[in-house]
Amino acid sequence: MEPLSSEATPYFMLLALSVVLLVFHIVLQGMLATRELGSQWNAGPRDEGRKPQSPIAGRAERASSNYRETYPAFIGLILALILRGDGSALGLIGGGLWALCRIVYIPLYLAGIPYIRSLVWLGAILGLALMLVALFL
Repeated sequence: MEPLSSEATPYFMLLALSVVLLVFHIVLQGMLATRELGSQWNAGPRDEGRKPQSPIAGRAERASSNYRETYPAFIGLILALILRGDGSALGLIGGGLWALCRIVYIPLYLAGIPYIRSLVWLGAILGLALMLVALFL
């Protein structure tokens, strides 16, 4: 098997960034829930089904869930672009747009800002669409 070209390096960087962002979502959500429900709840089995009630903890949980909804598509597309190659660089632009929008989405969601948050989400979807188009160019 032929080694991947150095052109794949930016895609690997986006992939690594996406993992950091995933971990950030998990840590943020966990910290906000623990702050409200306590470390004993966090360390326990959580059998009672308690959930944080504060708006910001709920938003962090929903933002994390939203991220995880598009994350598999991003992973699949970026791996396909790495394996196939992307002579147009359109996939890299799309992946960068997806990552940037996913980063901007977090504070917008936590602050409860409507409409702009939805536009940023659409930007992330556009990024995925650009990655998909790049696979067929």
